[in-house]
Amino acid sequence: MSRILIKNIKELVQVLDANVRKLSGEEMSNLSTIKDAWLAIEDDIIIAYGEMKDWGGITDWTDLEVIDASGKMVFPTWCDSHTHIVFAKTREEEFVDRIKGLTYQEIAAKGGGILNSAKKLQAASEEDLYNDTLNRIKEIQITGTGAVEIKSGYGLSLDAELKMLRVIKRLKENCDITIKANFLGAHAIPAEYKENRRGYIDLIINEMLPIIEKENLADFIDTFCETNYYTPEETNEILEAGTKIGLTPKIHVNQFTSIGGIQVGIKNKALSVDHLEVMTEKDIADLAQSNVMPTLLPSCSFFLTIPYAPAKQLIEKGLPIALATDFNPGSTPSGNMCFVLSLACINMKLTPEQAINAATINAAYAMGLEKTHGSISVGKKANVFITNEMNSIAHLPYYFGHNQIEEVIINGKRT
Repeated sequence: MSRILIKNIKELVQVLDANVRKLSGEEMSNLSTIKDAWLAIEDDIIIAYGEMKDWGGITDWTDLEVIDASGKMVFPTWCDSHTHIVFAKTREEEFVDRIKGLTYQEIAAKGGGILNSAKKLQAASEEDLYNDTLNRIKEIQITGTGAVEIKSGYGLSLDAELKMLRVIKRLKENCDITIKANFLGAHAIPAEYKENRRGYIDLIINEMLPIIEKENLADFIDTFCETNYYTPEETNEILEAGTKIGLTPKIHVNQFTSIGGIQVGIKNKALSVDHLEVMTEKDIADLAQSNVMPTLLPSCSFFLTIPYAPAKQLIEKGLPIALATDFNPGSTPSGNMCFVLSLACINMKLTPEQAINAATINAAYAMGLEKTHGSISVGKKANVFITNEMNSIAHLPYYFGHNQIEEVIINGKRT
């Protein structure tokens, strides 16, 4: 048994009852904290917390590791519910193309974008993909991420999609950080199927999904429902096929246009709908009547210089929102959730409290992890980070570009 006591915490952040699943609308403006606090961890579980003045003391100090967090804050680790961090090569040449004036769509039309990553990934070995991604996971852990969803979708062939998912499965088995696998075979139409869309969709449904089910390779089924990618009808068919083998639906949707994908997600009881940079009043009204988590990706908007999702409007309509990085080599080459919080506050005009709620408990909900992650709650995973000395919670998104996290504890282990 291993035990950790963190004492003299300046502020213990995101303290919630373990039954709270998500926060919506006005609830997102409130962030429950305890000042001058302590937190007790046993093995990989949070077992107790409270104010220092009420601390009854510990009688058995055997194998107890004590951390003095005077002047520092303790948060639950971030949950990053939307990433593509299994990839073969970076795409900085496209970054230069955008600087020169080409749009994301224009780059994709000339063979860049997702198809570019697919070509590179198909040529990469499973071992190289595994080792490169392992390094990226270590990188995001340093900036406070304790749970991550990893999507496939850069394979776009039977062998390459399965290769990606097997890499993710290995990472699940070998990393302390919690990992969820998302099958995104419908990320784009491969070049060789340009004139045979039906053939590729049949490949996804009839050949990829049976192997994914047999080898237990994914938790979620996803589709990029967008103009020039997948139609709402195609998306519906793919999500329904995934649901039949036990995968939970999600959708990439409304990044550039609103074409009915939100409604397909609601119909299929999607756990989350992600991107949402372009939203209609009907999209918002329909989401407000559902249990679907809107997940916003501000660092994608920042990098592509496209509109930001209407975060404030969603909250004002009573909706919850989650935040994620969209870490990928083309549109968001960063997995830094602290930077995502800064962008959410600066460019989406969220308060620090709203942004923290969106990156913790609501992001955990977007991954199906709200019962074990996303808050400081008795019985939840001991995934927390300790900041440097800070004056206030607002300092975290305010002081952007600096890693203000001194130490990360994952599953009760100091890393």
